[in-house]
Amino acid sequence: MSKIITAKEAAALIKDGSTVAIGAMGLGGWPEEVAQAIEKRFFETGHPRDISIKQGCATGDWKERGVNRLGHEGLVKKWAGAHIGSSKNMNKLMRENKISAHCLPQGVIVNLWREIAAHRPGLITKVGLGTFVDPRLEGGKMNSVTTEDLVKIVEFEGEEYLFYKSFPVDVALIRGTTADENGNMTMCNEGWLYESLPIAQATKNTGGIVIIQVEYLAKAGTLHPKKVKVPGALVDYIVVATKKEACWQTEGLYFDPSFSGDIKIPLEAVPKLPLSDRKVIARRANMELVRNAIVNLGYGLPADVATVAAEEGISELIILTTEAGAFGGVPAPPPHFGNTYNAEAMIHHGSMFDFYDGGGLDVAFLGLAEVDQYGNVNVSKFGGSVTGPGGFINITQSAKKVVYVGNFTVGSETKVEDGKLVIVKEGKRKKFREHVEQVTFSGRYAYKNNQQVRYITERAVFSLEDGEVTLIEIAPGIDLDKDVLQHMDFRPNISPSIKTMDSRLFQPTWGELKNIIK
Repeated sequence: MSKIITAKEAAALIKDGSTVAIGAMGLGGWPEEVAQAIEKRFFETGHPRDISIKQGCATGDWKERGVNRLGHEGLVKKWAGAHIGSSKNMNKLMRENKISAHCLPQGVIVNLWREIAAHRPGLITKVGLGTFVDPRLEGGKMNSVTTEDLVKIVEFEGEEYLFYKSFPVDVALIRGTTADENGNMTMCNEGWLYESLPIAQATKNTGGIVIIQVEYLAKAGTLHPKKVKVPGALVDYIVVATKKEACWQTEGLYFDPSFSGDIKIPLEAVPKLPLSDRKVIARRANMELVRNAIVNLGYGLPADVATVAAEEGISELIILTTEAGAFGGVPAPPPHFGNTYNAEAMIHHGSMFDFYDGGGLDVAFLGLAEVDQYGNVNVSKFGGSVTGPGGFINITQSAKKVVYVGNFTVGSETKVEDGKLVIVKEGKRKKFREHVEQVTFSGRYAYKNNQQVRYITERAVFSLEDGEVTLIEIAPGIDLDKDVLQHMDFRPNISPSIKTMDSRLFQPTWGELKNIIK
């Protein structure tokens, strides 16, 4: 019997109450044509209803495409994943208490598929201890209707761990590039390898069905076996997409061969940043690097760290990685986040988190939305906005050094001139708060584990010392009391050796980073 079906037929296979597994980031790996068919069927028939969605990464383009297609009242009953910010519909349902919602660490979710596939009870890890995922805080529950416990504290050989329990999967929705008639699937045009294989294994071994969407169909047995990333034995149905917009590689474009590893581009082609507060932050953050450091860069402003590294010609002195699985090259900024220009190697998504969780990162650069006096950081829930942690918890909890980067206040306007920072308009909200709204990073856990932590903004640099936030640098042109302390809900410790940030960071051309790294 042929495995080839239409997207409409695929949508009809999803029963009410099904648990649906998704493995994608942005629009990469996302079966948009199947999702559109599911949405259309629900509008026309009211089915499927009350499904549970399980996903690791932010999935969609922050507009209509992606998991947003499934974010309709009645269609979804439960959602669990690492990031919900990219789906405005799902986010709205969660904020209005119309679905139950758990936010869990990305690396936990993508490796939980492996535990499910092997019929193990769940995943035991220290990832999440001391954060909002810890059941002694919130247990990852994001609204008041969410009551189910998905995480619990366990003790093993005298140490505390978190236990994330397994569950059966009814339907897997994954995407690749080419499938042969037997369902063997390649991912040649994708920017990375996702968690498609363990999702397919988990679904198959718990009695579910695996639906794949591909761009091309090949004759049975003609694909190179090493290029096949999901064996046909695990695939039940194949949907061959009829439109290119259903197969975008990133949120911002259909296909870039440098992301798939087919070509290497000159790094001079990577767009340079204009001189601004963002560039100053990225430059100062780069000063935290050491030669041959293995590095991760988060979403948004942290991605500018890679752009500055390329501009300063030090990319060959460090090893940039992404949680998606890339080693080497230059991670791409939004809207291509998760992809990498000129990657040297690409491993599976879950394998990269194994490496991260084990302490493989020397330095991690992440964003910040709120910081309190104990060094706790919140990026997951703030100011009425709910996004989730993504891979933030895994990355920050295990890296040897964590560098948080962000503007000092929300909505401030500044300019850089004559080697100084000038504040044009003060921000509308403070980031340095007495208490963070949600603990995505535990300063106390970091202090207990002797982790190095920096908080870098355009006007001041802080360090976590003796368990408290300590001011160590201020920008040239900035008044300590008027521009810094008056815009914090707490008074930080002030280092007796506080100094002014290097004025060369505020010049149009820097050119000092290579010497600093060497």
